[in-house]
Amino acid sequence: MDLKLRPSFFISFLILILLLKNLNYGSAASPKCISTERQALLTFRAALTDLSSRLFSWSGPDCCNWPGVLCDARTSHVVKIDLRNPSQDVRSDEYKRGSLRGKIHPSLTQLKFLSYLDLSSNDFNELEIPEFIGQIVSLRYLNLSSSSFSGEIPTSLGNLSKLESLDLYAESFGDSGTLSLRASNLRWLSSLSSSLKYLNMGYVNLSGAGETWLQDFSRISALKELHLFNSELKNLPPTLSSSADLKLLEVLDLSENSLNSPIPNWLFGLTNLRKLFLRWDFLQGSIPTGFKNLKLLETLDLSNNLALQGEIPSVLGDLPQLKFLDLSANELNGQIHGFLDAFSRNKGNSLVFLDLSSNKLAGTLPESLGSLRNLQTLDLSSNSFTGSVPSSIGNMASLKKLDLSNNAMNGTIAESLGQLAELVDLNLMANTWGGVLQKSHFVNLRSLKSIRLTTEPYRSLVFKLPSTWIPPFRLELIQIENCRIGLFPMWLQVQTKLNFVTLRNTGIEDTIPDSWFSGISSKVTYLILANNRIKGRLPQKLAFPKLNTIDLSSNNFEGTFPLWSTNATELRLYENNFSGSLPQNIDVLMPRMEKIYLFSNSFTGNIPSSLCEVSGLQILSLRKNHFSGSFPKCWHRQFMLWGIDVSENNLSGEIPESLGMLPSLSVLLLNQNSLEGKIPESLRNCSGLTNIDLGGNKLTGKLPSWVGKLSSLFMLRLQSNSFTGQIPDDLCNVPNLRILDLSGNKISGPIPKCISNLTAIARGTNNEVFQNLVFIVTRAREYEAIANSINLSGNNISGEIPREILGLLYLRILNLSRNSMAGSIPEKISELSRLETLDLSKNKFSGAIPQSFAAISSLQRLNLSFNKLEGSIPKLLKFQDPSIYIGNELLCGKPLPKNCPKDIK
Repeated sequence: MDLKLRPSFFISFLILILLLKNLNYGSAASPKCISTERQALLTFRAALTDLSSRLFSWSGPDCCNWPGVLCDARTSHVVKIDLRNPSQDVRSDEYKRGSLRGKIHPSLTQLKFLSYLDLSSNDFNELEIPEFIGQIVSLRYLNLSSSSFSGEIPTSLGNLSKLESLDLYAESFGDSGTLSLRASNLRWLSSLSSSLKYLNMGYVNLSGAGETWLQDFSRISALKELHLFNSELKNLPPTLSSSADLKLLEVLDLSENSLNSPIPNWLFGLTNLRKLFLRWDFLQGSIPTGFKNLKLLETLDLSNNLALQGEIPSVLGDLPQLKFLDLSANELNGQIHGFLDAFSRNKGNSLVFLDLSSNKLAGTLPESLGSLRNLQTLDLSSNSFTGSVPSSIGNMASLKKLDLSNNAMNGTIAESLGQLAELVDLNLMANTWGGVLQKSHFVNLRSLKSIRLTTEPYRSLVFKLPSTWIPPFRLELIQIENCRIGLFPMWLQVQTKLNFVTLRNTGIEDTIPDSWFSGISSKVTYLILANNRIKGRLPQKLAFPKLNTIDLSSNNFEGTFPLWSTNATELRLYENNFSGSLPQNIDVLMPRMEKIYLFSNSFTGNIPSSLCEVSGLQILSLRKNHFSGSFPKCWHRQFMLWGIDVSENNLSGEIPESLGMLPSLSVLLLNQNSLEGKIPESLRNCSGLTNIDLGGNKLTGKLPSWVGKLSSLFMLRLQSNSFTGQIPDDLCNVPNLRILDLSGNKISGPIPKCISNLTAIARGTNNEVFQNLVFIVTRAREYEAIANSINLSGNNISGEIPREILGLLYLRILNLSRNSMAGSIPEKISELSRLETLDLSKNKFSGAIPQSFAAISSLQRLNLSFNKLEGSIPKLLKFQDPSIYIGNELLCGKPLPKNCPKDIK
């Protein structure tokens, strides 16, 4: 053959070989299903319940083309079944629909070459893992996680000698609330020693495995990842046996167990560890210096152990590969200078995440903080750090989240903060910052989306920015409290992408443009501009489809009620200058409203009856306005309404019977109006009533005896009305009553002797009930000031002071003045040792002033004037104002000008 032809010959020969090879691959690329395996798959499918019909196409002749099935390209054997739930959002409807149910058929054992089986994130309804899965010995990958299996894990899984990855993660609970899947015998794991590299038994109950659980896992010599998250482990052995071998382990997760032990030293022999998770394990003691041996460690999570204490060892800063460090929610103390200085010496430090929040760390923040140039998240919140933000903060060029909230930072904020171009989330709230914030603090924060900054009211933190400055950022969240902003600046006016706004007590004292409200209206969920001096009118017609809370309270807004269409649940417009009437279609404008606070304004007109149609209403506070007409009578749908305060208005007519149809009603404040008629008996149906104030009206009739059935009643104020008759004995049956005011009526007869049955005043009780009032009125402290009080003044009550009243040991205020009571003052009045105010004036009490008065050290106010008392005023009595005793002609001695005869003691 001519030599010149040889190259072309060889080229042709090679092309022929490649063509033949490609033909072989081409035929192999479309493997044909083996009939016996196809039938096995059909039998397997028939045992399943497929609500989403994702296995509907398992019907063609070639099972190798079925979704979730993969065949070997050369042999056509089924080698892979992947039927994991296509949706991973467990709360979604798609997840529920996509979950396979039913049973796992043993026909899978006929797939002799199956190496990969994934049935994860389905719902097998507490079925046990079938024993026969241990017969599929060709398996290299098995994933049964999050599929609601229960019972004992079969030891037959130990037959899978080729298995490299086993995932039994079981985040599901049985009816008893305990983990459904369990493993009491772990010895079968040793059969997988040479093959298994990945093992996840998170949420598998291992409490029955005993104290040898660690030795059983440690015998898997090939293991690289071990996940035992929330597995009911109760101890962490201090040592490993000599036969133990976890030297290849790279990932270890023992989180959310009750280990209750120090961090063991054997961990530091696992020198291949890259990720270590020991959070929520109730670990004790200090963080060992042995971590210095784990040179490859990238992630260390010791958070939420609650009892880890001592200083943070500096050796953690020497770990060259460390990227993620979470030590939050422990009892760590001391300063962090040495720890951070170690990072600054470690020139190659690659730390990306650092969370030291919720500890007891203190001191100032060191300048070495700036050496963490790769750090993206820094959370030092909820500690006791003091001082200023260090100027080196500007060197942390990668920082995206900075949280220094809830500390004692009492210095200034460094201007270099403004150089953090990647910063997205800035949280400096709940400190005592001072100083001035200038343009340089914000100039390059082009990525900023969220800023939280609050200080104490007594500190001065002032925004001093150019009035026309437009910043490089567009915020989504802003929370600034107790700082001085002044006029509503341009840098705020251009923030129209906000979904959360809190500007509380910032000194804003001008108007806010309508364009700003309209700009944020489509996105904002929280709009809080409270405690400023903002003036002007609100734009009348806007739609806020996502708004949840509106708080414009304590400002100088004026004009009529804003006709905003919103799904908000809370509206706070109190303490402004709003006027005019409320919209009659308020139920249409604000159909989901739960809490309405409009008190201390100048609203007029009727209270719209359409409020009765706001079915989710919980609190209605309209106090201190100029509403007139009758109170709506249409209450019937408000099953959640528990607080009504329409006091200090001009309401007239009767109290509506329909209030008795509010099953949750707890607080009813109708005082200081012109209501007439009787107290409706339907209120007896409101068994949860805790606070009733109907004082200052024109109510008549007898005191209702059914009040004695209101066992939760804490306050009953019926003062300044025209009630008649006697105090019913049933009133003594209210065990929680602590405020009783019946003054200024026409009540007659004696004080019931059963008054000592008022248990709350007799024995004392907590102040939890005031929390109900705090949600309704700002004057809760006013009510608290009269807790444990009885005021029966200004009536026609007769008879003596019942001796039984001395059993009310926690009584603080007793006012019986301006009645027709007689008899002597009880000699043992000092038994009321907590009494602060006692007024018995303008009655017909006689006899001597008891010497025991001097023993009541808490007594601050006393009035015994205009009675028929006689004898000398006790010398030990500290009250030396003559007006306390005047009108008692037979009294003598200081401070009265009348001296006592020598024979009078």
